[in-house]
Amino acid sequence: MKAAPFAYHRPESVKEAADMLAEFGDDAKVLAGGQSLVPMLAMRLTHFDNLIDISRVGELCGIDLDDGAVRIGATTSHALVGMDDEVADSVPLLTMATPHIGHFQIRTRGTLGGAIAHADPAAEYAAVALALDADMEAHSSRGARTIPAAEFFTGLWETSLASDEILTAARFPAWDGRSGFAVHEFARRHGDFAIAGAVAAVQVDADDRVSRCGVGLLGLGSTPLRGTTAEDALVGQTVSDLGGDAALEIARSTMAAIEDIPADLQGSSAYRARVGATMLARALSEALAAASEKE
Repeated sequence: MKAAPFAYHRPESVKEAADMLAEFGDDAKVLAGGQSLVPMLAMRLTHFDNLIDISRVGELCGIDLDDGAVRIGATTSHALVGMDDEVADSVPLLTMATPHIGHFQIRTRGTLGGAIAHADPAAEYAAVALALDADMEAHSSRGARTIPAAEFFTGLWETSLASDEILTAARFPAWDGRSGFAVHEFARRHGDFAIAGAVAAVQVDADDRVSRCGVGLLGLGSTPLRGTTAEDALVGQTVSDLGGDAALEIARSTMAAIEDIPADLQGSSAYRARVGATMLARALSEALAAASEKE
């Protein structure tokens, strides 16, 4: 199939793009890498009279270390995020998550901002944003604002962005010290959307006690989820306390606390919860081991 007719616009600045959104209102949609939007348009699952292509707005692309956080422009590709040394040093969870996103063609064209703004429940970068308490920068003709990740994802493919706002960047706090990270997900085939998965960040103190923890969950709700049950269970515990089956028990408790785990052709709610528990347990164990090995 082919997309229904639309008017194509290519602004040269964020201001110009924001002004177009304000002018066209609900009849407009922002186009970045197009890896989600274009197939939906082609299959006529959605339609907009105006597409605003921001892919060549230079100010929206780039990676910078800024005041203890890594700021990534919205049109920065997955591939650039995955190969950037500054990201690997300061936010390794992003580096680990990147290879799980689609195939290399998708990672070359797809953008970090597009993936986050699309708000797919199985989106890796969205789960990382939740786990690390990232902030989203949004811009409209009315001005700019910052949206915490915890307030950004509101429903299936829905965010708290207003209809006239553009996601311009995401800021991911850098974790230093004795920190460990891990990403585990399960999909039918490599490149498919995850049936369930987890990203984990763990920091331990000099006594090997967990002082900080961030968990993001994929494919287990109508939005990416924060694994607060697991976080609460880990903080204050020593690494030795969390050996054996402890991580798996925490993961199972986390699944039990989630309401309305989805069921679809990929599996039942019970199956998805079981897979999610296994993925979370592996991520927690790996992150704990990595953190405790650091001096």
